[in-house]
Amino acid sequence: MTIRTRKRLIERVRKRVLIRLALAGLGVAFVMVAGAAMFVLWGVYNVSALQQHTEPVYSILNTALDRSISQRAEEIETPPLDDPAMAEQGLVYYRDKCVQCHGAPGVSRGDVGKGMTPVPPNLAHTADNRTPAEIFWAIKHGIKMTGMPSWQFIYTDEEIWEIVAFMRQMPRLSPAEYQAQADASRSGDSIPAQATAERQYTVKAGTILPDPERGRLAMYGYACIACHRIPGLVGPRADVGPPLAGIAERRFIAGVLANNFDNMVHWLRHPTQVDPLTAMPDLGVTERDARDMTAYLGTLE
Repeated sequence: MTIRTRKRLIERVRKRVLIRLALAGLGVAFVMVAGAAMFVLWGVYNVSALQQHTEPVYSILNTALDRSISQRAEEIETPPLDDPAMAEQGLVYYRDKCVQCHGAPGVSRGDVGKGMTPVPPNLAHTADNRTPAEIFWAIKHGIKMTGMPSWQFIYTDEEIWEIVAFMRQMPRLSPAEYQAQADASRSGDSIPAQATAERQYTVKAGTILPDPERGRLAMYGYACIACHRIPGLVGPRADVGPPLAGIAERRFIAGVLANNFDNMVHWLRHPTQVDPLTAMPDLGVTERDARDMTAYLGTLE
């Protein structure tokens, strides 16, 4: 056998081996995909909130969560958080919106927080183990598959930093100290109450232009997808309200108002003023958010 013949034989064998390995890999991939599909279609995984995720699933999700938050918080610049007034105001927001799920020193979670899966973390522990930027990012953007909502359409960035300032102090508060501060905030002795749901953005013509992308996010933030089918947005596909495809081309809003930019803003903010019998609830939409949402609705085909 010549050297050339031997090389051709070796090359032929090598190609056959590679083809068989490729076919074996495709077979394994097919089995895995088919297995995953049957796992889903047969309902093998128990989605009951009475049972915690398995340890491997919990570990994978936790690792993904930790890395995702730390990666996205790297570019956030943390302002000074040592002003006692910031923490005092942050306590008001924490008491009103966070205690139900996360609890506080000496205060149990509410029924919703106790029954969530995974269980919401104790934020006294979180404040000692995450950077302020990471806490800010989690509050502002929320965390999918945990029940943690995004608060960016409820609180301004400044208000979220006030929550972070309070959380940094919380690990060093005794139950008695927390309760005293919470009671003081209710009575108005130390913390001026702020009705965040009624807060208005000051929007001057030509200063803040409507932002369709921010409006798209607001559709999630105000849970519009819970009642409407909205092109390009993932939701429960519940036809409680009309689908919003092509809404900018409709002549009237709710059969009452001429369909133009200002009227849509008014409708989004005060639907029951437009039609007292409408099933569309008042969602506390701010002026800025309504303008951004209207801009986004104008892009839907």
